[in-house]
Amino acid sequence: MLKRKVTKRAIQERLKADAKKLSEGDFKRVIAKADEIKQKFESKGPLGRFLNDVRLMIALVRDYLNGTYRQIPWYALSAIVAALLYVLSPIDLIPDVIPILGYTDDALMLSVCLLLVEQQLAEYEAWTTERST
Repeated sequence: MLKRKVTKRAIQERLKADAKKLSEGDFKRVIAKADEIKQKFESKGPLGRFLNDVRLMIALVRDYLNGTYRQIPWYALSAIVAALLYVLSPIDLIPDVIPILGYTDDALMLSVCLLLVEQQLAEYEAWTTERST
């Protein structure tokens, strides 16, 4: 049996590689599959703690695509899209069909992405709060 070691470094490298290959269609796919992505996080499993962050990330991508919000560096936006598409994919470092462990790499991918884009998400959240008042 092949053992794969999932490390923070491996996830960072995967995120960077995936982010470099994105197309406009990938951004649109995140929006089209938003409900499916959120559904993975609405469970009480290991991904549940990321639900609010995922909702914010999807809203940011939507606002970027419709031209409402463009104050985000490309690397941050592409990291968000790459992470969300990774979570959506059933083919990743640890297949999601493996109970409990299957979501470990997804959680790690989101954690790494959030570390990379924390400032940009905070700025976007402040922007959305300001707009709604």
